[in-house]
Amino acid sequence: MYNQQQSAVIAGPGRTKSQPVTERTEAGENERPGNEHIRELLRAFGLRTSLIRLKVIDALHMADRNGRSIGVRGIHSQLEQLDIPLSFLSVREVLKRLCAEGVISLGSDKCYSLNPQAREVLEQAISR
Repeated sequence: MYNQQQSAVIAGPGRTKSQPVTERTEAGENERPGNEHIRELLRAFGLRTSLIRLKVIDALHMADRNGRSIGVRGIHSQLEQLDIPLSFLSVREVLKRLCAEGVISLGSDKCYSLNPQAREVLEQAISR
């Protein structure tokens, strides 16, 4: 679920440099498994990709797959359990923006869920 990049220290003559370590495929290309469907969803709605958007949409998608909607506190708690250091206010602001862009909707119960169009984009991207 959480794809935190690790750093490796590379020592050269008289210097030390930190460089991110990424997984590589056999062809040598960088690989980021598990996020491409969310990246595609954000592109479809004209939004830039950010870590917080990836994590919030992932939490909403998991809730949607379990047939439920989830509130701000639920999403924030889920991210805390995964040791993802995001403030409650940051989560709330991302949810407001995703709602304003039509990716998600806020129900009368103060819970968020993916809109049908967003759900369709995610499911198509996953099936590829």
